[in-house]
Amino acid sequence: MLHREDYGARVCVKGWVRTKRGSKAVNFIALNDGSTINNVQIVADVEKFDPEMMKQITTGACISVVGEMVQSIGSGQAVEVQAHEIEVLGECPSDYPMQKKGQSFEYMRQYAHLRLRTNTFGAVMRIRHNMAIAIHTYFHQHGYYYFHTPIITASDCEGAGQMFQVTTKNLYDLKKDENGCIIYDDDFFGKQASLTVSGQLEGELGATALGQIYTFGPTFRAENSNTPRHLAEFWMIEPEVAFVDLPELMDLEEDFIKYCVKWALDNCKDDLAFLNKMIDNCLIERLEGIVNTEFVRLPYTKGIEILQEAIKQGHKFEFTCNWGDDLASEHERYLVEEYFKRPVIMTNYPKAIKAFYMKIDEECPVFDGRKMGQTVQGTDVLFPQIGEIIGGSVREENYDKLMNEITERHIPMKDMWWYLDTRKFGSCPHGGFGLGFERLILFVTGMQNIRDVIPFPRTPKSAEF
Repeated sequence: MLHREDYGARVCVKGWVRTKRGSKAVNFIALNDGSTINNVQIVADVEKFDPEMMKQITTGACISVVGEMVQSIGSGQAVEVQAHEIEVLGECPSDYPMQKKGQSFEYMRQYAHLRLRTNTFGAVMRIRHNMAIAIHTYFHQHGYYYFHTPIITASDCEGAGQMFQVTTKNLYDLKKDENGCIIYDDDFFGKQASLTVSGQLEGELGATALGQIYTFGPTFRAENSNTPRHLAEFWMIEPEVAFVDLPELMDLEEDFIKYCVKWALDNCKDDLAFLNKMIDNCLIERLEGIVNTEFVRLPYTKGIEILQEAIKQGHKFEFTCNWGDDLASEHERYLVEEYFKRPVIMTNYPKAIKAFYMKIDEECPVFDGRKMGQTVQGTDVLFPQIGEIIGGSVREENYDKLMNEITERHIPMKDMWWYLDTRKFGSCPHGGFGLGFERLILFVTGMQNIRDVIPFPRTPKSAEF
């Protein structure tokens, strides 16, 4: 309605009151129905309406208004509604938690069921929707198949962390064997089962049959991490592609994430403008920089050289950054924000700090005049303010080499015969990556805490709503 120009039309608008102000003669009500960051202004002549009913129109109340759409003479909106009839659909008492301005995000997390009605969280959720549409659109246009992987699994992909168990057993009367181990014979699945930490391994099965697939679903990690970057329940996008090599994989990662950011710039202008004004005044500039900048391709060994040179020049890091270390977020952000000043795709990590399925490089790199350990064809996309936003790799397709890694690392594979079958029967080169959806939303919205970009965050000691 906000873009209509058929002034004089009779309209009915419904929504929630953002504010009400006025004088003895007229009240101005800012009404929002959740479809946009912009409100429609309702003009209500005081003499037309019951004063007791008007008292019920408070911040948060739900109302229906029938009136005439007119050209606005005030600033801030092109049209407004001259009210003829007003009905209060839902009153909102004075103890409404979202009434006051200037509330902290931490405060609002206590009311995740109500914070969605605020301007900030409405904007974030509309952008979240648009990012989901962008993801499906990108992969559909590029010939990928949407592939559903199981949420309940008996495998721990890449040893990614403590898993949430799924069971129908009576936890107060667990059957155990003579060694004290729980017997799962009488459990629903007849074996220990958990919520998935990743759909990648099953996604590889899809890629070796359909050519190129992507997954987009919830994943779960039972890590006791109370940080602004971690959730126990989050969504992952995981494409898997047959016949891809390392340069092609990096090109895919860059093209995909640029597409998503540009989609936001093109389709979420009002919400981004609001967040740029209220949350981060560099947001739109930063997003445009991602779209218009070529990402750096940086081997891990070269990255370590840069970081150690920075230390020599007096830069202070909390964590060490020697060759073989898993880089901390502070190292990743230094490379992106201070050294290159643009996104970085870091590659060829030491195999000891990466997953067993990553393809091993044929040659060992030389660092500081010394030949170092074996590296793998892993890729991490590093972003400003976020650090790692994508993690991927070319997978090892050779059965003997993969089994050698499994043996060396003592990885229990008794329940993963199906995964190894892809290397036995018609194996092919393939690769893929994982993108944490909430980290993408965190970057696109400029929000500072990952708990504020998902409707109902699941974190240690918190499973409300």
